[in-house]
Amino acid sequence: MTNGSAAIVQKLWNYCNVLRDDGMSYGDYVEQLTYLLFLKMADERSKPPYSQKSSIPSGYDWPSLLKREGDELFDHYRHILEELGKKGNLLGLIFGKAQNKFQDPAKLRRLIVDLIDKENWSVMSADVKGDAYEGLLEKNAQDTKSGAGQYFTPRPLIKAIVDCTAPKPNETTCDPACGTGGFLLASHDYITHHFPTMTKDEKKFLKEDAFLGWELVHNTARLCAMNMMLHGIGTNSGKLPLTVADSLASDPGDHFEQAA
Repeated sequence: MTNGSAAIVQKLWNYCNVLRDDGMSYGDYVEQLTYLLFLKMADERSKPPYSQKSSIPSGYDWPSLLKREGDELFDHYRHILEELGKKGNLLGLIFGKAQNKFQDPAKLRRLIVDLIDKENWSVMSADVKGDAYEGLLEKNAQDTKSGAGQYFTPRPLIKAIVDCTAPKPNETTCDPACGTGGFLLASHDYITHHFPTMTKDEKKFLKEDAFLGWELVHNTARLCAMNMMLHGIGTNSGKLPLTVADSLASDPGDHFEQAA
C-alpha cells in the first residue's frame, strides 16, 4: 500500500472508531462509505474535464446531501438510498437493499463534509483509491474474524495463486465466488505489472472484458463492485463484469454466453 492510500485508510478508519460508539459495525461502516463514495464520484465525473452524464437522478445526488444537515440530512439520505435502490443495473447493484446505519446526523454530516468531500476521488490514481478501499476491507476482515473468510481470502495467498497461474493480456479470468474481488484484482495487478507495454486494444480488453465474477450475497457484491470501480475495472459507461447470482445454479457455459 502506498503512503497516500495508507493515509486515507487511516483517516477513514479512525472515524470508524468514533462510529462504533453509536453501535455501527465495521462492515456497516464500509457499506455506508460505499454509498457515499459512489455519489461523490458520480458528481465529480459529471463536471469538467469528464462532463459525463450522471446516472444519479436530480435531487438525489451529492450536492443535495451537502446542502442539508441535522434531521433533514438524515431523512434525505434515507430517501436517496431507497430511491436509488429501486433502479436497475449498477445503481441497483450498489444501492439495492441499502439502509442508513447512522444514529447521529452530525456524524453523517462530518463523514460527508470533512472526510469524503475534501478528496477528489476521480483525480486520485486507481492505485491510491483502490488500495485505500482494499485496505478498509482488509481491516474489516481482521477485526471481524468470525465469517471473514466468506468474502476476504488473505491477500498473500491470492497473490501466490495468481503468480502460479500467470495471467496474460487478452486472457479472461473468472471467479465464480468472487467475494470482494480479490482474485480478479490481483490478476489485474499481475498483468499490468508484468506487461507494461500492452497495446491500446490489450488495455481496453483488460479494463472491459478480461474479468468475470459471480457473488451470491448482495452485500458482498456491493463491496466488490465498488472495489472494481476504484481499481479502474469496467466500461466507461459504468458496466461491471459482476453478476449477483449462484454461479452453480445452471450450466457454467450459460454464464459465459450471457457475459459475452
